[in-house]
Amino acid sequence: MHPVIIYTLSRLGLFAVALGVLYLLGLRTYVLLAVAVLLSGLASYVLLSKQRDAVSEKISDKRRQPEG
Repeated sequence: MHPVIIYTLSRLGLFAVALGVLYLLGLRTYVLLAVAVLLSGLASYVLLSKQRDAVSEKISDKRRQPEG
């Protein structure tokens, strides 16, 4: 599977988990969304480093390929 798809789905999964946990803890409305974005962003920074490196490598390889 393409690294960008894996990374994107992983980020969405982390956001969904954060959203669900925070909802169960009683957060609602825009506060719920803001805190879920913040927590999932921090978690993805720590947990998804391998996927992020794979995406970076894929983009770098594409940029090195000659046009045509």
